[in-house]
Amino acid sequence: MKRTLRTTVLTVGVLIAALGLPAGAAHADTTPRVDLRVLVVSDGGPSIDAIAAELAAAGTPYTRIDLTQSGRTVIDAGFLADTVDGRPRARFQAVVLPSDNPFPAGSAEMAALTAYEQKYDIPQVDAYTYARPEAGLQYPIHGGYSGSIDGKRAEVTAAGKAGPFGYLDGAVPFEDNDPAVGESYAYLSKPVAGADFTPYVEAAIPGQSAKGTLVGEYRHDGRRELVVTFVYNRYQQQFRLLARGIVEWMTGGVHLGASRNYFSVHVDDVFAADDRWNSRLNCTPGDVDCTDPSATPDPIRMTAADVDHAVAWQSGKDFTLDFAYNGAGSVDHREDNNGADPLADRLIARRGEFRWINHTYSHPFLGCVQDTTVVPWKCATDADGSTRWMSRDDISDEIATNRVWGERAGLPLVNDELVTGEHSGMKVLPQQPEDNPNLALALDDNDIAWLGSDNSREPDQRRVGPATTVPRYPMNVFYNAGRAAEQVDEYNWIYTSRAQGGSGICEDNPATTTCLSAPLDAATGYADHIVPLETQIALGHVLANDPKPHFIHQSNLAEDRIAYPVLDGVLNGYEALFSEDTPVVNLRMRDIGAELERRAKWQAAVRAGEITAYRIGGTVTVDAPDGLAVTATLPTGTTLAGSAFGEAYAGSVSGWTPSTGAPLALTLPASAVAPAADAATETAPATKPAPDTRVPAGVTDRVGRSTDG
Repeated sequence: MKRTLRTTVLTVGVLIAALGLPAGAAHADTTPRVDLRVLVVSDGGPSIDAIAAELAAAGTPYTRIDLTQSGRTVIDAGFLADTVDGRPRARFQAVVLPSDNPFPAGSAEMAALTAYEQKYDIPQVDAYTYARPEAGLQYPIHGGYSGSIDGKRAEVTAAGKAGPFGYLDGAVPFEDNDPAVGESYAYLSKPVAGADFTPYVEAAIPGQSAKGTLVGEYRHDGRRELVVTFVYNRYQQQFRLLARGIVEWMTGGVHLGASRNYFSVHVDDVFAADDRWNSRLNCTPGDVDCTDPSATPDPIRMTAADVDHAVAWQSGKDFTLDFAYNGAGSVDHREDNNGADPLADRLIARRGEFRWINHTYSHPFLGCVQDTTVVPWKCATDADGSTRWMSRDDISDEIATNRVWGERAGLPLVNDELVTGEHSGMKVLPQQPEDNPNLALALDDNDIAWLGSDNSREPDQRRVGPATTVPRYPMNVFYNAGRAAEQVDEYNWIYTSRAQGGSGICEDNPATTTCLSAPLDAATGYADHIVPLETQIALGHVLANDPKPHFIHQSNLAEDRIAYPVLDGVLNGYEALFSEDTPVVNLRMRDIGAELERRAKWQAAVRAGEITAYRIGGTVTVDAPDGLAVTATLPTGTTLAGSAFGEAYAGSVSGWTPSTGAPLALTLPASAVAPAADAATETAPATKPAPDTRVPAGVTDRVGRSTDG
């Protein structure tokens, strides 16, 4: 829940009362202050970078030290801890290392980290380490395994479900996108006999019925380590599934920033029709770039039965689609059919089942006036060479007329949202490198606050007059395909070589990732190749704490209804992976825009060092600039000024609350407060020298350490 609250830091007296201490003991309180910031020590590897990216995306502050850089900060006792107002301060709530010990034998830096972790009970994440006794595990040569686990299925253990990975149903599938490429190298091993080691994620050891550990907690010498024994990068599904748990483990569920799994789908051109791909001409009749004189448009338009199917599908998935509509589509259809439009009648009758977005009345191009006498088209110019633009009045009429049409039809509209046809009016390269200057004026005329944009062109939010853009992911389910065979034919044309009858785009742009080595089979290519690939891409966005919406077209809900296999793949796949307390978050456009905008401001403030946050016992204090929305993830039962903080998600509570410029004080539930150690008088366990990081001669060590014995 989002509340506007004025709070102040708990006074010493209130804190004493909350902790049940005698008043006279106030001066003796030396409970350490632990700053809510993570120390990330990097060796440039993909696994440590993945964790850093997770923290950055969530808005969790961290300090990065790059071991590969000369002149870097040296890690010592003074860097890790100090005293503030007479109270001991731990400057980092967690430490992330590239392995269990990335330093040379006898390293003073590792000794400093060890002493720090022991004294302040600071957890350490080993982002990717070799299975060895120093990490609580047997060497893999002793009945374990080292090698690829591509395509394997790991499982969260009972301890993992009861602990940091409780938001998962259990399965952790490992990707295998290319059989010719090794994607996930791992060490599967059992804990050393007598070690205090708790496996959280395990997988079967090849050739055995026994399981080996991939993620587990090792407690030793007064320290806690999360040991990860497989390599990963920030984009792989296995990391995306486990990332939340890694962060929750290292922070004890108390940290700034938040992460949720979002999925929203916009369906463009509702009430209108979309032109169909022509497999003979390899273009779309009706499109400005399809100039063959024999090109005859063949429109695709939903039917009333397609509406009923969409409603039933939504009900079965507990999911709501956003319909971006063009009122002229129905007006034109009625004119051509003696006033009849069964599609519009059914959509209007069931209007409350969907969310609605203004998509302009007739879907014109709102940018420059297009000169279609050439292919590709170009912007028309006046005699003096200046660009001819669609006028302010014409743009404004398109927005206003569609809004009025929707209101008369009883559509439940949010009038400050707009998606223009083809995202037009905004810059589009190479033809139109700047916005139509009349667009911002027309948006202001119509009080538009949120404007849909194409994420493939502009992934970042920006202002267009009074409006803020909401970047949308285009799904590779084409607007001009109502049948699977049409989708495959166009897909083959785009993504194969000229020698194979394709467009050659991939030859001209080698960085294109969806290129085909051979054309897809017309009968099976959609189900066997396109659907799994598009599902993987979209699910990757869902798992990346990315609220940006995806968009398809009404044609994809008609005829063969080719969008549903992809949408089913995303939602069914998600449901199979996550527990019920971690649902997909399905927001409408303006709420997505607000979330993106809040995040950008928060992350800018974090980067600028404007946020101070720390924990003392059961109180978390956050100091942020006046007016900035503060985000945090905290244990269930946390309160702010006596009221419950945040909204439940994935076993915790998280949310936004505005800062008034005064510190915010959040009170953790008693169950989340461990007995405080007296850091001023506690004697830390004896610090042993950093262990020798070498491994036995001949043993493969993919962490990168020497194996010469």
